[in-house]
Amino acid sequence: QRQLVESGGGLVQAGGSLRLSCTASGRSFRNYAKGWFRQAPGKNREFVATISGSGSSTDYTDSVKGRFTISRDYAKDTVYLQMNSLKPEDTAVYYCAATVFGSYGSTYRTTSSYDYWGQGTQVTVSS
Repeated sequence: QRQLVESGGGLVQAGGSLRLSCTASGRSFRNYAKGWFRQAPGKNREFVATISGSGSSTDYTDSVKGRFTISRDYAKDTVYLQMNSLKPEDTAVYYCAATVFGSYGSTYRTTSSYDYWGQGTQVTVSS
């Protein structure tokens, strides 16, 4: 069964906001690095944001810096992606991922670093 479940996607106008959530199901990812990736039609899956297991380090792709914020709630074992000032080019299926390897304080930008993936949630930004 799915062990990461995303929610919060939808249709929004350019300039609007959405908050994506990714909750663990069936096992805990509380202390592991998490990431958000996205995939637009006809394109490869690309890195968006990541947060370390400790929560003290974050990293973003350049195109979302200043607009997106990744955070985590340890009590709920959930990671969030707050997306503001959305643009049509942000339209994609968004996936969360977790890695149970690596360093507690590190962040990871590559798909190969992650062991578990959610099913994805669609984000559509209209112009």
